[in-house]
Amino acid sequence: MKSALQAFMKRPTTWVGIITAFMFQIIFAVIWMTGYNGVTDRVDQLRIAVVNEDTAMGEQIAANLAQQLPFHIVQSPSLEEARADLNEREVQMVLHIPAGFTDQAGSSESQGDLHYYLNESNPALIKSIMSSAASQITSEVNRQAVAIGVQKTLSGMGMPDQQAATVAPLLSERVQGVVESSNVVEGMNNQMVPMMLVLASYVGAMIMGMNLEQSSMATAANVSKWRRFGARAIINVVSAVLVSLVGATLLVALGGQLDHGFLYLWGFLGLFLLTFMFVSQMFLFLFGMAGMLFNIMLLSAQLVSSGAIVPRELLSDFYTGLGEFLPATYAVDGTMNILFGGPGVSSDAGMLAAIALAAIAVSAVAVLVKGRQAVRQPEVAIASQRKEK
Repeated sequence: MKSALQAFMKRPTTWVGIITAFMFQIIFAVIWMTGYNGVTDRVDQLRIAVVNEDTAMGEQIAANLAQQLPFHIVQSPSLEEARADLNEREVQMVLHIPAGFTDQAGSSESQGDLHYYLNESNPALIKSIMSSAASQITSEVNRQAVAIGVQKTLSGMGMPDQQAATVAPLLSERVQGVVESSNVVEGMNNQMVPMMLVLASYVGAMIMGMNLEQSSMATAANVSKWRRFGARAIINVVSAVLVSLVGATLLVALGGQLDHGFLYLWGFLGLFLLTFMFVSQMFLFLFGMAGMLFNIMLLSAQLVSSGAIVPRELLSDFYTGLGEFLPATYAVDGTMNILFGGPGVSSDAGMLAAIALAAIAVSAVAVLVKGRQAVRQPEVAIASQRKEK
């Protein structure tokens, strides 16, 4: 056993494996602890659009919300515009105060309805926070409506008994909240799909890139650098098409939610998987096998900043800005649109294509520079030998 242990410890790959295990712990701990630090303190970054069509009590409600709620309250001129912003994820909830709300809330024969609109094509935390906010708003507005109703009643009362008999019905709820959800997510399994696809795709791309790098090193003596570069690109494209087909097929076969059709899912999954392949291999072209450490960091950073787990609005400025340059952000956004509903994915697809092209360009430069260095090293060695002679 001692000789076997010594043999293992003499191999560089053993030490690389041990160091990698350490780095996973260090990198994930640092990035996740700093990325999610202060998330609950940034709820003021979440936006609620208020559409007020009531000229009486509605104006008072809108003014009070800005003072009492820890969210960013914006006024929207129309319900259609507000719901369009909701679908684009520009706001996280829409509150509609209909015309005649004051009369309905003040009447003993009816209740006033506050209409809330939620977009479930978001991280699950958004729905939880906004549902709680809707309940809080309804409770507060109901308290105000009861106070107004009692005040009106008391002003018209003359006899104590009559006063008590009339006030009693008004002490019940005068306002109810009506919540309407768009792009409804069917079950927790579907809610987790965007994160699952990003995690599986990038880890798969990392491992594939590592093995392609080893194959490239093994064939370096017989195959030129540019032929190896081209071969890896072709393998990436073919693999992305086939792997994404398997992933999309399994997702649909296992009951996954699909709003925009199978071909949309297959095409978009193939695009961001291909982007992940080129990005993860870029670090291998730059740094060799040591580039895997950068891939580990990028994996963790993308899980934090992409919005797959926690809404990007609740992250710090650093991680929000970092996410703008990482492909997982656009992969998650586009996947939510395709699976659950939302705007088109042309913008996300364009950003993914741009990131992939940038990664290919950087990789090509790395191949060119390393090729020149490889040519210069023998020349330097020959020159030094001539000087010694």
